[in-house]
Amino acid sequence: MSSSFKEEPKLTIAMPKGRIFEEAVGFLQQAGLNVTAELKDSRKLIIPVEGTNLQFILAKPTDVPTYVEYGVADVGVVGKDVLLEEERDVYELLDLRIGYCRMMVAGLPGWKPTEAPRVASKYPRIASRYFRQQGQQVEVIKLNGSVELAPMIGLADRIVDIVSTGQTLRENGLVELEHICDITTRLIANRASYRMKSEAVDDVAQKFLQVIPKR
Repeated sequence: MSSSFKEEPKLTIAMPKGRIFEEAVGFLQQAGLNVTAELKDSRKLIIPVEGTNLQFILAKPTDVPTYVEYGVADVGVVGKDVLLEEERDVYELLDLRIGYCRMMVAGLPGWKPTEAPRVASKYPRIASRYFRQQGQQVEVIKLNGSVELAPMIGLADRIVDIVSTGQTLRENGLVELEHICDITTRLIANRASYRMKSEAVDDVAQKFLQVIPKR
């Protein structure tokens, strides 16, 4: 382990639970950050790394940029979808090129425009911004889960959601209509930490750089 971790103040890394957690933990291990099984198996929310000045916070993905913006975490690992939706004031340091998926507009086959279009999404800001850029006026309905249900029951005629393999869409009779953007996992930093703990933040970023998958 680099001596810089011992010379610098404690560095706190916010990690997302859920979709990208397993891949992110494997990435940390490859980067040599001495991640133990406790990070994967423990129910603790704050986990120090023995023998270093590192500690991890386990958080909901949508909370990671909030913790980083307010400085309770110095750096964080988070999906680009969350960054686009939450619009937090953080530095985006690296594209880690893991957790790949696509932000898509989807709907039923044969979808046609309606007079009062409604779009359901877990990402209302992303959806609203996209359709505004397309010059389309839509009503965006925020849902917290199972957005695929919305076109099937007539709540909305389209959805905006992340798509990985597309299997969930197909199983619910939906098709991809428009591609909004590609999504990958990013390393972010608190602005003050980036200045005050620059050596430790740099050390983490450099370790990540060594294991980022090549395009």
